[in-house]
Amino acid sequence: MYKNIFKRLFDIIFSLATLPFFLLIYIPVAILIKIEDGGPVLYAAERLGKDKVPFRMFKFRSMKVNAPDIRLPDGSTFNSKDDPRVTRIGKVLRESSVDEIPQMLNVLLGEMSIVGPRPDVSSDAEYPEEYKDFLTVKPGITGFNQAYFRNETNRMEKMKNDKYYVDHLSFFMDIRILIKTVAVVIKKEGMYKG
Repeated sequence: MYKNIFKRLFDIIFSLATLPFFLLIYIPVAILIKIEDGGPVLYAAERLGKDKVPFRMFKFRSMKVNAPDIRLPDGSTFNSKDDPRVTRIGKVLRESSVDEIPQMLNVLLGEMSIVGPRPDVSSDAEYPEEYKDFLTVKPGITGFNQAYFRNETNRMEKMKNDKYYVDHLSFFMDIRILIKTVAVVIKKEGMYKG
């Protein structure tokens, strides 16, 4: 019941409640991004949603305009503390996770949830049958893997963790993940691979 009805209700209430905060933060962040290099404020990346339906996920742009897309051997996105593609304001946005705030718009549109597996980047990827369950729920702004391991896991470990979340999905699981996410962001744990 929670998964099919109340989770969406929670998402709508939570995202509407944080909308004024988003609007307040959007103005100074937009100004800082524009001052640095004049490029677009938001970045819309194609991601896979529930049932592998693609959608455009919004973020505050943290990389230079036309930065190359670099992937690790397992297909996950490259990130590093000294990534030359990241702008100065982008580094601050990433370290504080403020770059993720525009995804509240995706939640309002029904494409994402507050809590769920982080959306995958590729529609061509092969998924082991035993881990495909993570594609049966909406992706989240944060999730079990994000809260407990952040960027320290490889793609296969992430899928295992996402399956664990789907198998144990509940209101209390989502609340625990939200609390853990806040702690991890404050402590800046697991931000970079390795």
